[in-house]
Amino acid sequence: MISPPTNSPRTTDRIEDQVRLPQSPARVWRALTNPAELGAWFGADLTGATIAPGSRVTGRFTIPGHEAFTFDVTIEEMEPGRRLAWRWHPGTSDPNADLSAEPRTLVTFTLEGTSDGGTLLRVVESGFEKLGDARRTAALLGNTRGWTAQLHERLPGYLASAG
Repeated sequence: MISPPTNSPRTTDRIEDQVRLPQSPARVWRALTNPAELGAWFGADLTGATIAPGSRVTGRFTIPGHEAFTFDVTIEEMEPGRRLAWRWHPGTSDPNADLSAEPRTLVTFTLEGTSDGGTLLRVVESGFEKLGDARRTAALLGNTRGWTAQLHERLPGYLASAG
């Protein structure tokens, strides 16, 4: 059973969400760390990417309406089967915006096995307080919506269809 969305911008620094998935932690881990699988459900062309600590993973988004944007993360930490963390620039409505001088937020995925063999996947995106006020508000709202779609629609749909 997939749990309903729980995230909302409760603070000005972080987004927290979780989803309970029927698949095993090993299967969910693979969907997070295999570039082809991550790209398939996250909606980005990650052809040729390597997901490992210190690596930069980039590719064009493939989600309709977002093709002008780039998925661009730096892998901070990987604890196999348990935890993945990356840094990125939170969403913007301008695909030409120069975000190079802006601090990146930290996205942490934590996997926990459940008694029925499934997975509780928690996601925390933090570091929004380092952004300017106007940018922070838009990024919090946009990424809150984004995580709801990714965690409660795209990832479960991908896992159900990919096996």
